[in-house]
Amino acid sequence: MRYFFTPPYIIEKYNLNETEEQSCHQIHHLYSFLKKGSPEVSVVIPAFNEEQNILKTLYTLVNNQCSYNVEIIVVNNNSIDRTKELVIKTGVICILEKIPGITAARNAGLNVAKGKYILNADADTIYPINWIEEMVRPMAENTDVALVYGNFSFIPTAGTPRWVYFFYEYLADLLRWYNRTFNEEAVNVYGFNSGFKRDQGIAVNGFEHPLGTNEDGWLAVKLRENKFGNLYHVKNIKALVWTADRRIQMDGGLLKGIIKRMKRFMGLSTEPRTDL
Repeated sequence: MRYFFTPPYIIEKYNLNETEEQSCHQIHHLYSFLKKGSPEVSVVIPAFNEEQNILKTLYTLVNNQCSYNVEIIVVNNNSIDRTKELVIKTGVICILEKIPGITAARNAGLNVAKGKYILNADADTIYPINWIEEMVRPMAENTDVALVYGNFSFIPTAGTPRWVYFFYEYLADLLRWYNRTFNEEAVNVYGFNSGFKRDQGIAVNGFEHPLGTNEDGWLAVKLRENKFGNLYHVKNIKALVWTADRRIQMDGGLLKGIIKRMKRFMGLSTEPRTDL
């Protein structure tokens, strides 16, 4: 199931019509309820020059309704804008990782995390209020689940109507079904909407991966091949996350983006996956 239109809550949080001070104060207040005691879940967010987005993301995460004690860790990956300043104002943990790149940033967050469960998030993504609960549940209830991953939808920002992305996302779902059934399910895993158990992630050397592969999918492969369990696709719409379509626009628009992804799917492109 998917949304034909962008839900009002997602639009509200993406636009965030509050002053910076109001947002920081409210995030700080709500975070105090989310991290009630010793962390059971750690949400790790790499961030490089995300001052335009980080408050939106944090706002939606601290709005989550869940039964777990949650810590949020932002990994400042050498930002030269106000990312660090804004995160500190919210009371959310902010650490510095000087080695550039998503792999080093995610490993840095993993190394300081205290929760039993790690949820991977991104600084430009909007999360629904049940995301944490729905992502952790399969791992908490099933010992044979090593990693969970969920679905995403696009927030239109450059003129492409939402209904166009609606059909594009169903096409993408079909490709993911093919990967899960006939190919390699790990390629369906994205770092902004996935999770695993901390001890198991550390046991397989975190997000380290061979050249030409992706850190999130390779982690899934390592966990599975080390017999920690299977991959689990969280399909509940309550866990559907929303991300701006800027990566599609970076490809030159939706049509060029589709062609790029189809080439990669058919093995006609060796370009590493850096987008959605």
